[in-house]
Amino acid sequence: MIKVYSTNSCPWCVKAKNYLKSQNIDFEDLNVQEDMVAREEMINKSHQMSVPVLDINGKIIIGFDKPAILEAINNIQ
Repeated sequence: MIKVYSTNSCPWCVKAKNYLKSQNIDFEDLNVQEDMVAREEMINKSHQMSVPVLDINGKIIIGFDKPAILEAINNIQ
C-alpha cells in the first residue's frame, strides 16, 4: 500500500506521483489541502507540514527522494 500526501500547488508532489506512474505503481493520492483527516494522518506519521510525504508500506519518505522511494518499493515487491 502506497499513499502520497500532496497538495494542488506542489511541483514535487507532481514529480513524485509521475515517477510512481512511470514505474506502473499504484498509489492512493491524498490531498492534504482539502482533506483534513488526511492532513492529520500525514502530520502524525511524518511530524511534517511539508509535502510530498510518501507512506510506502509503513516507510515514511519526506519529499521526492527517488533513491529512498525506489528502495522502499523494492522492499515490498
